[in-house]
Amino acid sequence: MEKYKNKYRISSARLQTWDYGSNGAYFITICTQNRDHFFGKILETQFIASEMGQLAEKFWLEIPQHFPFIELGNFVIMPNHVHGILIINNDTPFAAAAVAFAIVETRLIASLQSQTEIQSQTEIQSQTEINGGFAGTKNPMFHDNISRIIRWYKGRCSFEMRKIHANFAWQSRFHDHIIRDAQSFETIQNYIANNPMNWNKDKFYV
Repeated sequence: MEKYKNKYRISSARLQTWDYGSNGAYFITICTQNRDHFFGKILETQFIASEMGQLAEKFWLEIPQHFPFIELGNFVIMPNHVHGILIINNDTPFAAAAVAFAIVETRLIASLQSQTEIQSQTEIQSQTEINGGFAGTKNPMFHDNISRIIRWYKGRCSFEMRKIHANFAWQSRFHDHIIRDAQSFETIQNYIANNPMNWNKDKFYV
């Protein structure tokens, strides 16, 4: 571990040499904090979603609506985590429009922040995450990459799920794996599809 201001910190799990805005397919895993079972349960080999699990699925399906350069591969909601494949295609005709909209939205948020003192900085930040994770044009999260997409997804889920369970929280990080060829893509697609069937063998099983 590295030290920052005399405190230990865990190094970033992101691959430093990879451009996370590049076209390609990514296998994503996001866990709940402490791997708590917020999303439902496995009954025999079938996942039975809770109300929060239904929200986790709903917002995952909405990702391409907010990020038109994203296509969804297989995904699955499990009791304490989400697995899914995100496919980035920045060559779509909608990608440029999405970036332009992001700039306008960022400026609007900044304007609202300067005009009112009613909302706290924390509230502004939370609303920013819900609307897409934009915190300013100099923020690296602004770029069309995996981190910004997951930031939006986690923020959107958290906002709605805490209305159901005030203590809901995600693990602070997420895991990603770059899918480099068709064989790997097929293997991961099958792994995701079979995840409920193999729940008791899953490393996230608790």
